[in-house]
Amino acid sequence: MSADSANRFGRILEPAEWAAAGIPLLRNPREVVSGLHARHRPTPTTAVVAVLDHEERLAASASFTRRAAPADGWEFRNALLAHLRRVIPHDLRRRAPVRTAVLLYCRDGDERWTEEDGAWMWGLRDACTLHGLRCGAYITLTRGGWQVLGEGRGGRRPSSISGPGSLADAENELAAPLPLRSGTGAVEMLRRTAAR
Repeated sequence: MSADSANRFGRILEPAEWAAAGIPLLRNPREVVSGLHARHRPTPTTAVVAVLDHEERLAASASFTRRAAPADGWEFRNALLAHLRRVIPHDLRRRAPVRTAVLLYCRDGDERWTEEDGAWMWGLRDACTLHGLRCGAYITLTRGGWQVLGEGRGGRRPSSISGPGSLADAENELAAPLPLRSGTGAVEMLRRTAAR
């Protein structure tokens, strides 16, 4: 194994590491995913980074296409950070982060975790630290639908092959008050693990 590939492997988060990191759960991931899908219309290899305020309203977002290169968390971190800097000022002067960054990545394949996902997770976590944001959910969008990795929540629509819904409908859904829902056993287990 070359030094470069060893370094690249070190910049990957495994699902267990991600679940143990205390990533805050989205109150209503379907509305977040639908809104980002309607706004950015991602196709495979498109990443959408979004910043949510304390009420989970969209404050800023940017999308870009991943370059054809080996998955590397450091490269992903740099790309995410560059796009965050373009769309929203940093929060480094705050004592604690008040805004949360989430990442939606549209890719081929199924919903199972891949090393590429691990590299995106590492990149998102590091970019959030460097921009003064709370690290939020990592969501994949595939032909089968969307999946919040580490939480076990997902749905069939939107998917990487579905047409986007109306942006007005997505914004109305995001503007409505979002009730807290009781999680399934898997989500409750992740909450307990994250709280330890």
